[in-house]
Amino acid sequence: MRSILDIQKKLLPDLTETLKTRYTILHHVLVSRVVGRRTLASSLDMTERVLRGEVEFLKEQGLLESDSAGMRITDAGSELIERMAPIVHELFGLSELEARIRERFGVPQVIVVPGDSDSSPYTKRELGRAAAGVLRGVASKDDVIAVTGGSTLAAVADHLTPSAQLKGNWFVPARGGLGESVELQANTIASTMAKKTGGHYRLLHVPDHLGEEAFQSLIQDPNIREIVDVIRSARIVLHGIGEAMVMARRRKSDPAMLDSLRKDGALAEAFGYYFDKTGVVVHKMSTLGLRLEDIQRIETVIAVAGGRSKGESIGAVLRFGEEDVLVTDEAAAGEMLRQHESP
Repeated sequence: MRSILDIQKKLLPDLTETLKTRYTILHHVLVSRVVGRRTLASSLDMTERVLRGEVEFLKEQGLLESDSAGMRITDAGSELIERMAPIVHELFGLSELEARIRERFGVPQVIVVPGDSDSSPYTKRELGRAAAGVLRGVASKDDVIAVTGGSTLAAVADHLTPSAQLKGNWFVPARGGLGESVELQANTIASTMAKKTGGHYRLLHVPDHLGEEAFQSLIQDPNIREIVDVIRSARIVLHGIGEAMVMARRRKSDPAMLDSLRKDGALAEAFGYYFDKTGVVVHKMSTLGLRLEDIQRIETVIAVAGGRSKGESIGAVLRFGEEDVLVTDEAAAGEMLRQHESP
């Protein structure tokens, strides 16, 4: 297939660009579910006049439909998107990015979606859609699935639907609350995933950041102990990756802690652990959720994170070496490789 695409690029470059444009329009509508033409034109950085012509063509082909609420993709359009996925991966150079990350970071499965989620809400939604597909592919009956919080994991929850693979599974928070927006907390995301898939959920009503005295007190509570045991029995964990200093500030860490993280070269945070650029843990929080020893024995660990700003942080966590699947975007993938290959 690669050789055919290479020939097409040389002999019919205009056709290749047209294919990319029309696929991108269909894909944006698919991920958005319903979208107006003006909003779509803005998202694609395309004039409404040019977009109108492309949309009319796609409607004539039976791939899009519209009403007063906006445009939506048809069943035929959804099927075409699925069939085009391998071709588009080659056209956008995503297959090459995936292969390079697998080779350099030793991650068995890598999925790269187009765009940069730092600047495009659409790209973040596509990260969620791709990760939801991965979860459906690895889940089995009666699994315990631990999930962290954050906007990217909320996007994953938004794209889950009832399915045979996920029905009856237990969704649990991988850690306590960070004091952020309720809809972005791990508890909320776990319950949303369960409701959307026909599964079950358990909640952990404790802060993520605990002092040692509070930690020792809570871990003795039988109810807390029971849910913690369930969380640590997870077969699958789905988690985000944060920039170290951003996450430390969200936890309202004191200035001394921030200085310590800077001096230790902390770049990334996951599960309450801070990693330097080589993947070494330089600091850990007292948390009632998953510990590193739990992560190391969990069967399937799925990381979902994107945006150029997080590229170096994602690479740091991958060097720790426990990820089985990475779902990211092309901006983060490019930055990861640039950092890895620079002297």
